[in-house]
Amino acid sequence: MSHGIQSTVRISSLIPNGLRHWRDYYELCKPRVVALIVFTAIVGMFLAVPGMVPWQPFIFGTLGIALAAASAAAINQVVDQQADSIMRRTRKRPLPKGNLSHRQALVFAMVIGVIAMLLLILLVNTLTAVLTFASLIGYAVIYTVFLKHATPQNIVIGGAAGAAPPVLGWSAVTGTIDPNSLLLFLIIFAWTPPHFWALAIHRRDEYAKVDIPMLPVTHGVAFTRLHVLLYTIILVIVSLLPYLTAMCGLIYLVSTVVLDTVFLYYAIRMQRGENDGIAMRTFGYSILYLMLMFVALLLDHYVRL
Repeated sequence: MSHGIQSTVRISSLIPNGLRHWRDYYELCKPRVVALIVFTAIVGMFLAVPGMVPWQPFIFGTLGIALAAASAAAINQVVDQQADSIMRRTRKRPLPKGNLSHRQALVFAMVIGVIAMLLLILLVNTLTAVLTFASLIGYAVIYTVFLKHATPQNIVIGGAAGAAPPVLGWSAVTGTIDPNSLLLFLIIFAWTPPHFWALAIHRRDEYAKVDIPMLPVTHGVAFTRLHVLLYTIILVIVSLLPYLTAMCGLIYLVSTVVLDTVFLYYAIRMQRGENDGIAMRTFGYSILYLMLMFVALLLDHYVRL
């Protein structure tokens, strides 16, 4: 048995360090967040054309956008390593646990970021590369390094970076910034504050511990609940624009009315001052809301009523 253990140790020592830590690198990319980003970018690609998306911008555009988003997520964790080690929600991430070093994470982020830019410049188009790079800098530097610790409006101002993927997907296919793609940008931009503030209400004590001025920390829970409702109303109005501008038809209209009604229901329930459980249910629904909204956009694009 001792000989077997020693053999296993010797074999393990021959495996490159990066391969042994592949799961940690994977978690460093925030895969669930990146999946939602890529999904909205892909929908933007399909909405940009009447038929099927050409294979080259679809494959390399998707890969480039995904790698750029993963790079931004990794940089975010490098910058927030100390705060992540304190907050219960994030202390099991690879850096706080010591599974990866600060240098390993930063090198990884840089490498996949450079690969993303090369793919987009060489195999998609320059506009998409520029917009994607701006989005990466917006999240990884402007939001993470500056806005997050400077103002309770951090998530509102920084939300522009997270709202960019449909525009990136659209530009990957057409090489232009289309007004319709900007409507998709506005939907995600308006969705971000009620989505994130619902989570921030539940995690306000943790944000307070690490001196991050999220709205419920600086202005209180009641104030934040009110702003969740106000931004949800803004979201309802913005979500109707694709139909009002004739970008979409009845399938989208019916879907968005149903989805908006449920979101408003949650936002109104939050005003009653119930326990934080409703805040987390609102947060959970907000993710489902955005996914189904973009599914409705895609379905309406190919099945017009």
